[in-house]
Amino acid sequence: MSERLVFGSEHDFLHKLEELVKSGVKPQDIQIYAPHPVHKAEEILEMKPSFVRTFALIGGLTGAATGYLFTSLTALDWPLPVGNKPIVGIPPYTVIAFELMVLFGGLSAFLGFIVTSRMPAVRTIISQDEFRDTFEIHVRKG
Repeated sequence: MSERLVFGSEHDFLHKLEELVKSGVKPQDIQIYAPHPVHKAEEILEMKPSFVRTFALIGGLTGAATGYLFTSLTALDWPLPVGNKPIVGIPPYTVIAFELMVLFGGLSAFLGFIVTSRMPAVRTIISQDEFRDTFEIHVRKG
């Protein structure tokens, strides 16, 4: 069971949201819908930052390490000594490491978004309600 509050203006929406939080309703029990991002509502609910950036960081570091390891181990497996230069040179391998860092970081950020937003649940994607120009607060009870 949930209580549904509908507002036509952002000011009334934020005012009621502040009242609900101050009256003791837990932020986990409040779900908000708005036609555009409302950053003040995030501050009122004290929302924590997403873990997607952690996924992207880990993916980027893994990609950079993979790029350097892949190229270094390939050069050591098939050495090509040219002009008394080192077999494993870091500067030329930085391009490949950067490209793999971007690839792995982007893919892991996408995967992190899918995981943290619980996207595979199809029944939550398809909704009978439409939120056009109204601000809504759903308060879960019990």
